[in-house]
Amino acid sequence: MPELPEVEVVRLGLAPAVTGASVSAVEVLDERSLRRHLGDSTHFVGALEGARFSSVSRRGKYLWLPLEGREEALTAHLGMSGQMLLRSSDAPDDRHLRARIRVDGPAGDLVVAFADQRVFGSLAIDRLVPTLDVAGEHVPSQVAHIARDPLDPHFDDDAWSAALLRRKTGVKSALLDQTLISGIGNIYADEALWRARLHYARNTAGLSPSKARELLQHVREVFAKALAEGGTSFDAQYVNVNGQAGYFAHSLNVYGRQGKPCPRCGRPIVREKFQNRGAHFCEKCQRER
Repeated sequence: MPELPEVEVVRLGLAPAVTGASVSAVEVLDERSLRRHLGDSTHFVGALEGARFSSVSRRGKYLWLPLEGREEALTAHLGMSGQMLLRSSDAPDDRHLRARIRVDGPAGDLVVAFADQRVFGSLAIDRLVPTLDVAGEHVPSQVAHIARDPLDPHFDDDAWSAALLRRKTGVKSALLDQTLISGIGNIYADEALWRARLHYARNTAGLSPSKARELLQHVREVFAKALAEGGTSFDAQYVNVNGQAGYFAHSLNVYGRQGKPCPRCGRPIVREKFQNRGAHFCEKCQRER
């Protein structure tokens, strides 16, 4: 599942090409990719053609492109394998192409191609609703239920730390709870917990406020390093808008490294089952309490 760094890499790639661009044509090749859109493909095409994108925004793993002069946005969730790719108007179709959005903007005549192998991602025209904590800020209704992410300038560190300590749950479960903090998935949770020397099952109620703030700082550091390296790519599904893979996978300390030595102490990294996925950690550096 793409996490915050992978989605932010896509946002950064889209922004200069589509901000201010107008939509000249839309083609939906697979209506399954509109599962979160309130309407059929004809409605989606009619709502998007002729619109102009005013910016590209993100919260957690959601992307949205506000439509100029309207209280709506093209909202995208990449799911497990979704890709938003920038292509020239005469480029051959990408494999697993689900929708084609032709735009005319600062970079000329381009196609925003939505490709998705597993078809768990989605596109939708969604209404924008005001946020409760920042005046004048709006997000798609699909996004309103999730918390701010740690790269959001309005993220409240103290409020998050206090909420974390009240949860009384395993710390990794808390990190993956998108209503508490958004954008963190399995990879970056494991990496941040290793840096913080915390076992994934450690109860949040036993953490000190200073340890909670330290963990948050480690999350931000992991995100910053992943962004600098273009995100984490294990296969061709995780790419930027130009189809290029990120290389943060080479910098991972614990995720996917079971049996290999811990970079800090040399003890083999362990993988245990966790919520239908895995938790990767060092038994010495991250002792269970």
